Formats: sequence, structure tokens, C-alpha cells
Amino acid sequence: MASEQPVQTPATGGSLEDRITKPEEPQPSNTAEKDAEKTSSQTDGTPATLGGSALLEPEYTVEVKLSDLQADPNNPLYSAKTFEELGLDQRILQGLLAMNFRKPSKIQERALPLLLGNPPKNLVGQSQSGTGKTAAFVLNVLSRLDLSTEQMQKTPQALILAPTRELTRQIVGVVQVMGQFLEGLIIGTAVRADTNSQLPKMDCSVVVGTPGTVMNMIKKRVMIPARLRVLVLDEADNMLEQQGLGDQCIRVKAMLPKDLQVVLFSATFPAHVHRYASKFAPAANEITLQHEELTVEGIKQFFLDCSSGEDKYQTLVQLYGLLTVGSSIIFVNSRSAAAEIEKRMVAEGHTVASLTSSIEGSQRDAVIDRFRSGEAKVLIATNVLARGIDVSTVSMVINYDVPEIHDRGKPRQADYQTYLHRIGRTGRFGRVGVAITFVSDRLEWEILNSIQRYFNTEIERIDTRDWDEVERIIKKTIKNPRSQATFGK
Repeated sequence: MASEQPVQTPATGGSLEDRITKPEEPQPSNTAEKDAEKTSSQTDGTPATLGGSALLEPEYTVEVKLSDLQADPNNPLYSAKTFEELGLDQRILQGLLAMNFRKPSKIQERALPLLLGNPPKNLVGQSQSGTGKTAAFVLNVLSRLDLSTEQMQKTPQALILAPTRELTRQIVGVVQVMGQFLEGLIIGTAVRADTNSQLPKMDCSVVVGTPGTVMNMIKKRVMIPARLRVLVLDEADNMLEQQGLGDQCIRVKAMLPKDLQVVLFSATFPAHVHRYASKFAPAANEITLQHEELTVEGIKQFFLDCSSGEDKYQTLVQLYGLLTVGSSIIFVNSRSAAAEIEKRMVAEGHTVASLTSSIEGSQRDAVIDRFRSGEAKVLIATNVLARGIDVSTVSMVINYDVPEIHDRGKPRQADYQTYLHRIGRTGRFGRVGVAITFVSDRLEWEILNSIQRYFNTEIERIDTRDWDEVERIIKKTIKNPRSQATFGK
């Protein structure tokens, strides 16, 4: 996409609307048909029963950095063109077939030979949403299990850590479907139980959980990690950088056997986190995807000029009819904002649900399940849902609040990674989606403008003075055949 110069604003005077210059209209694209022709029936890993999406291979090249200088790039298994040539157990191949996996995606093509090699080697992998990273690390986990005795079936041999219970449950679904033909496979889910609930004993071969709960389980000896062979961190940049999660991941790793295989996957790896990842997974092979653009292709990005905080809410209510065309997620920066918006909209007769970290675990599960099934069409969420979640029906994302980094004593600044992950909940795997950001003051607009410059992308202004035109612009995108949940299936 062509670079756009930052929009200039005068230092003083005039309404926000008057201070913003409308970007040039984008040229119509004729690539939709070509994209559709390239669509594969393969999914990223999330089963269709959980609302998973078809995988559309984006244009990118995969770079591999081998820690072992003796590795032979000419070896036929350096890059696998078929799953069969990897020597996988037939029962795992059956599971892949059941998931419509016909051949490895580009990231799987390069990652799987490195992951499955013996002796096991650590891996640090950068992989965009929709490239098959979940399936890659789950395939490795299943291939390293010993299920030959009842005792081993009940012994934790692989641990997969994720930042949220929602992503944890999604990964459990992938393991269940891919491993459905492995007799004796037992999967344990390690997420925070509701108040006063006891921690369950992890008599299972694979544990998928959040770092804090896993740490408590090991301390209380309801999970015995002595026989673990593989540790996976999904959304690894978030897991290693966030102070709470980072500390917990370090403590968990210190409790585990020293000789296990460490696998880190993430869509984004800021340089300082990447340096730390290299220490967390020493002597690791590395895989990076070189993209011309980091923002998600196929997502039409807009912003709406709102005159105040109250005007934001009234604008959201105006958009409600469009939000329910498919499914939509409204992202806010605080739990209190989520609760307030939900309360007001429900009182006015609108059907919405909210999901934040303050809600009890079982209630959170019920909310996300209602959203996946389509029973709830509009979901208000904090950043707890910004990463990894794949719901194929999501056609629109609203940034009710511009994503910001709040450091005490420092000026407010854009949270670029969160913006990318939030809008990535729509436009999944080759579909078209809409991302709309509300802007209500000069600082919010400056933050959004910095996001536009950072990603070298276009965020187009929609004039809210003509709601018929607003509806026409948005409907044109979300009613595109490529925005439908069935696209690519």
C-alpha cells in the first residue's frame, strides 16, 4: 500500500472535524477474485466446531536462521512439502486430514522439520495470524508423546502456555481435534478456577494453561512436571514482556526439567523482547516472516470523528444495526468502560455481552461460547480478547478507545502492537473486514495518526454528518463475499 504523509493540523482553533484533512480515496482493487482463487480449505488450527477460519496463504517469504551451522539446507527434510514425508504417526495424519490440512503452509513447511528433529532443538518462530502456527506447535507436541502405558497417559509430557483463558481453551480445541485418533491422549486445561474451587489434579499427557495457574499447580503438586519434554509459549512476545506474565513464565520454566524443548511463537517480536527470547530458549533455531507490510491485508481501516466521550457512545448506538450484520467486537481500554457501555446499551434494548478479566472464569467461558455460536452478535471487550482468538463470523472491530500505553509520569502514547492484534480479530485468513477507531479529541487523533505512520497504512476518515453515506461505505465492505464466514471453506 502506498505511503501516506501524516495529516497536518493547525496548532489552534476550529473543531476537530475542521482540523482533519480527508485522505485521498483509495483506488478500487481488482485482486479479490485472484485472492479467492488462491484460497485453501486448510484452517489455521482452530476447528470449525469452534468457529475457526479457513487459511489463505499471504505473500511472504520465510527466513530461517539455524543455530547449528552444520545443518544442511540441501537435506530434503529441511523444508517439507508434504506432511507424509515428515514420518508422522498415521493417527496424527488422520487428525490432520480431519482438519482439512492437505499440505504444510509456508511456516509449517520450514518449522516442522526443525521442530520434529532429534535430538529436539529449541525454536523461536515469528508467524502472522493465519499462517498455521498453532497447528505447527500442536503437531510437534503430539509427535513427542509416549502414550504406551496408562501411567504415561496420565503423566504431563508437554506444557503449552497462553496469556488468556480464552486462547487456552481455543488451543485445547485444536489439540483435541488433531489428536482425536491418538488412543490414550488426555488433555488438561490449567486456567484459574472460580472462587473457592479447588485446583484439579493434572493426570494428563498434555497441559494447556495460563502461567499463573500452572505455577500454582506445580507449587501445590497437583501437576508434576518431572517428565515434561516440551514447553510452548504462544503469543510469546506478550508472555515475556508483560511484567506479570514475564515473571510467571520465568518462574514456571525454573520449575521444569532443564533438558526440555522450548518453542516460542508470536506474530510480533519487538527487538528487545526478541533478545530476551533468545535467552529463554537458548541455542534456538529461528524463523521469521518477511512481510512488505505488517498490518493485515484485507482489513479496511476507518476512523470516525466524535465531538466528545458522550458522542462516542451515541455514535456506537447509531452503528448497532451494522454491528449485527455479522459479529463485532468493541474494544475499550478499561473494565469500567466495558461495564458502563454494556449497562447503557442493554437498558436501551440492545443485545450485547461484555468480556473482561474481572468476570468469573466459568462466566467468561459462557460469554465467549455464546459469541462463537452467534447467539451473541456484539461483544464488548478489553485487551484480554485482542490476541489469538479466531471467530470466523467477526466482520467488524470497533476501537471505542484508541489503544494506548499508559506509563505513569510519561505522556500517553500509541500501543502499536495492540492496535495490530485488535484489528486482526477481523479480516481473518483472506477475508475482508472493517476496523473503525473512534477519535474524540486532538490527542487521540495524534495517537491514531502515529499508528497510521508506524504501519505505513491508510486509516480513512468517514464523515458522520451523513449517516446514509456512513452505512453505504461500511456495508459495501462487510457485505463483500470475502467477508462472509463461509469464504474459503
